[in-house]
Amino acid sequence: MKLESVTVRRLKMEMLEPFTTSFATQTHRDLLIVEAHSGGDIGYGECVAIALPLYSEEATSTAAVALEEFIIPTLRGQDISHPFQVSELLSPFKRNNMAKAALEGAVWNLWATKQSLSLAESFGGNKSAVDVGLSIGIKETEAELIEAVGAAADAGYKRVKIKIAPGRDDKFLRAVRAEFPDTPIMADANSAYSLDDVELFAALDELNLLMIEQPLAHDDIVDHRHLQSSIRTPICLDESIHSAEDARQAIELGSCRIINVKIGRVGGIAESQKIERICHDAGIGLWCGGMLETGIGRAHNVAIAALEGFNLPGDTAPSSRYWSEDIIEPEVVMDNGQIKVPTVAGLGYRVRRELLEQLTTSSFSIDLGVS
Repeated sequence: MKLESVTVRRLKMEMLEPFTTSFATQTHRDLLIVEAHSGGDIGYGECVAIALPLYSEEATSTAAVALEEFIIPTLRGQDISHPFQVSELLSPFKRNNMAKAALEGAVWNLWATKQSLSLAESFGGNKSAVDVGLSIGIKETEAELIEAVGAAADAGYKRVKIKIAPGRDDKFLRAVRAEFPDTPIMADANSAYSLDDVELFAALDELNLLMIEQPLAHDDIVDHRHLQSSIRTPICLDESIHSAEDARQAIELGSCRIINVKIGRVGGIAESQKIERICHDAGIGLWCGGMLETGIGRAHNVAIAALEGFNLPGDTAPSSRYWSEDIIEPEVVMDNGQIKVPTVAGLGYRVRRELLEQLTTSSFSIDLGVS
C-alpha cells in the first residue's frame, strides 16, 4: 500500500457544555484530523492534543508542526504492507506521541479498509460490544455533582468517573457515595496531589471506589508506588504511562493495579496493543481513556477496547454527550451501557465530509509519491 498524500485539518468544535478538570476548563475542542489517501480510499486519524500543553507537553499547534515537518515526510515513498511499519518508522522521533498516533491511526484505518476488515478486527479485537463509563468534570457544588452522577446512573453507564482537585474531593465524593451507595464510581485527580496527601487518600478507602486515577505527578511512577502501598483502593496510572516499557516498569514496581490506555498518549495503536498484552499477562486492570474525541477518535477507541485485555469500562461515551452533531454518521450511540463494535470494513462510520470541511479552520497536504 503506497500512500499518495496526507492531509491535516485543524478543526474547532464547540462542546455542548464545559468540561472542567484540575488543570483546565474546555468549552470547545481545537483538534487535528489526519487523512491518509491511497487509490481513492481515505483513512482517518485524530490528534487528541489540546490547545495548550497542560495535559502533556504536546499542544494542537505543536503537533501540527511536528506532523508537517518531521512525521508525515518520513512515510514518503514507503510501501506499507502493515500499519506496524508506521510505528517502527516513527520510532526514532522522541515522544510527540499524539502527533505520531494520529498519522498511525489514519494509516491503520486506510489499511483496514483495503483489507476489508473492521478496525476492531484489524487490531485483533473480538468483542461484539464494549462497556461504557462516563467522565464527569469538576462541579461547583455537591448538589450539582450528585445531579450529574444521578443522570449518568439513570442513563445506564457502567461506571462513573468523578474529576477531583484540592477542595473538590473528600466531601464531594462522600456526598455522592451517600446518595449512590451501590453505583460504581472512581476518582480522577489528573496529577493534582502529592505524597503529603496520603491521609486524604487513605480516608477514601472507606468509600469503596473502583480506583483513584493519577493522583500524583504526571511523570511519576516511584511516589505512586509508596501511595499504593499505603491505601487499599487501586491506583490507576494515566499520564505517567507513555509506552509499554513505562507500563512494565510501573507494574514491576507495584505503582498501580490498573492502567488507562489512551491511544494518543502512548503513541498509537501498536503501542496500545503491547500494553494490552503486558496488562493481560500480569493480571492488571485495563481500560480505554478518552480525550473528548470526535466520532473519528471515538471509533478508534471503541475498536481498541474490543481487545480481550480491556476488562474495565472505558471513557467511550456516545457522541450526543459532547456534540450537537458529530462529524460521523451514524453517531456513536450507547444501548444499556454498551456500544456495539462496528463490523463493517474500515472506520465503521461514514465521515461527513461537508461538515468536516465546514469545521476546518486551516489545513495542509503533503505529497508522498515517489519523486
